[in-house]
Amino acid sequence: MTTPTTTSTTLPTTAVRARVTEPRARFRDLVAAEWTKLWSLRSTPWAFLVSALAVIGFNVGTAYDKYRYWSEADARSRADFVRDGIPLSIAFTANAAMILMLALSAIGATAIVGEYRTGLIRTTFAAVPARRSVMAAKVCVVTTVTTVFGALVSAASFGLTQAVLSARHAGVSIDHPGALRVVVASALLAPVAALVGMALGAVIRHSAATMVANVVILLLLPLVFSADRHWSAVVEHALPAGAWNRLVAVDHLPVAYPSTVTGAWIVYAAWALVAAAVAVTSVQRRDQ
Repeated sequence: MTTPTTTSTTLPTTAVRARVTEPRARFRDLVAAEWTKLWSLRSTPWAFLVSALAVIGFNVGTAYDKYRYWSEADARSRADFVRDGIPLSIAFTANAAMILMLALSAIGATAIVGEYRTGLIRTTFAAVPARRSVMAAKVCVVTTVTTVFGALVSAASFGLTQAVLSARHAGVSIDHPGALRVVVASALLAPVAALVGMALGAVIRHSAATMVANVVILLLLPLVFSADRHWSAVVEHALPAGAWNRLVAVDHLPVAYPSTVTGAWIVYAAWALVAAAVAVTSVQRRDQ
């Protein structure tokens, strides 16, 4: 008597299972995820709102101060007000630029340091092993958001300050020589500062130390170096604040070693590109 044989269905072997992998995340999906993570923090909208109000408030406050005490200025000063480029220096003041750099560098740093502080970065990298792609998506989101923010704040500052000054017939329009450059340079200062903060956050990965580094690089170093000596001028011109000062300069005061407008734009681009590269590559071999 023979025993009938049955055909059994075998389960996939381990080797077969290994070949069945999930599809890689598309870059646009990573961008969408980073967009959600950025705006899921309650502090993000408030940080942008407070920063915008502070920057615009400083600029408009300076314009109102000129409006209020206009009659106390002598006739010659009032006559040379526009010719000397004072309306453009009020459109975006140095104090407002300092606030913008400090605030945006903090926002950029928080975008990465916050994930390391909560441990979310481990979950992210476990879900998407392509770490550089994740960071590249984060860089794209932060750059886009801060560029739009900078453009809105810069345009609003210019429009409101010139509206205040126009009440004294001292305002200028956007087609005034140098006006557009002031607006664009001030707008692009936002993403540059944010990328610097993100790069420092990706390297240092601690909130307090990252904020200190931001203050030193963006605010303190420009106060230490000047254009009076060649070596000092080289450093000063190579800093984001020094580049911004050259781009918005309207008085053209003589200095021993002046910079150029083209050189200032190059400094902007170099800081943004290097900071983005550091942020993307620094996560490749470090988990915490």
